[in-house]
Amino acid sequence: MVKNYKCPGCGASMVYDEGTNCMVCEYCGTKVPVEQAKEESEASKRQSSETQNIQRQQMEGVKAYHCPNCGAEIVTDAHTAATFCSFCGSPSMMEDRLSGYYEPKYVIPFQIDKEHAVELFRQWTKKGIFTPRSFSSQIQLDKITGMYVPYWLYDYQVRTKMSAEGKNIRTEIHGDTEYIYTDHYDIYRDVEIDYNQIPVNASSKMSKDKMERLEPFDYKGMKQFQMPYLSGFQAEKYNQTEKELEPEAEVRAKQFAYEETRATIHGYDEVGSVHSSSDAQKERAEYAMLPVWILNYQYKNKDCMITLNGQTGRLIGKLPISTVKVAAIFICLTATIFLLILLLGGIIG
Repeated sequence: MVKNYKCPGCGASMVYDEGTNCMVCEYCGTKVPVEQAKEESEASKRQSSETQNIQRQQMEGVKAYHCPNCGAEIVTDAHTAATFCSFCGSPSMMEDRLSGYYEPKYVIPFQIDKEHAVELFRQWTKKGIFTPRSFSSQIQLDKITGMYVPYWLYDYQVRTKMSAEGKNIRTEIHGDTEYIYTDHYDIYRDVEIDYNQIPVNASSKMSKDKMERLEPFDYKGMKQFQMPYLSGFQAEKYNQTEKELEPEAEVRAKQFAYEETRATIHGYDEVGSVHSSSDAQKERAEYAMLPVWILNYQYKNKDCMITLNGQTGRLIGKLPISTVKVAAIFICLTATIFLLILLLGGIIG
């Protein structure tokens, strides 16, 4: 490795100045003691090494492909499965990331096209009276991206045992006396339920909460995976394995079973002291691609995301609030109230 010492003043190379025990910059004349120059060089070396390690980590999994249409290089991160050529705009699928172990079994094709998705976003923004005008501009809405998000679909068999105390309260009147009777019941349930294709988002880039709130997907529209479905859209391969997400799927299966079992307890005036336990057995998990329209935007230096189910049109997100609009409406309301007070004062007077 080639080594030299840089001037802290101008960045030029420094040389040893005979008889002074200093390094001197022949360009600007800065002098630095030898020991200081050594320490600064070591610190710079450590910083350079850390920077290189960060860059190396960022580059892991990065791979270059060539566009089959124009031959340009397409550089992708470790998880991109479908994208576009940045030179000619041609859709490009990374076949090695969609085959073998990474080949999905199912796909739900997009049922909502970009034009329809943009219109749904536009209608949604109109619901926010404080939404900035720029947010619903055509330039902003043109950023909407269709993406196939990777999911694991789990099948679980869940057995739930539940006990509770039920009460029915009745009133009887005999003569001048009112009697209140409370009947107590011991309630017990032992329920077995099979759940098929519980979806769990398999991309760490996507918000778990947002993806769950986009549900449900209609599995009647699910197809056997074919790569042509991805052409013209972005796609991510999974970066969380079936095994890694199994605890999350089990929690969801048990929660579903609890809710269904609890719903069977009815016909009582009061239900208290509910206790339950569940045992969940995974039967299988299958890999699928599900369609989502995504609009990323930045407002006041904050990155935000709005998502839309590409099959059902269900939209999840939070509209930004314009402080200018809030202030304007507040001023208008204040002025209106002030005028009303003046008018009422004049009428009464």
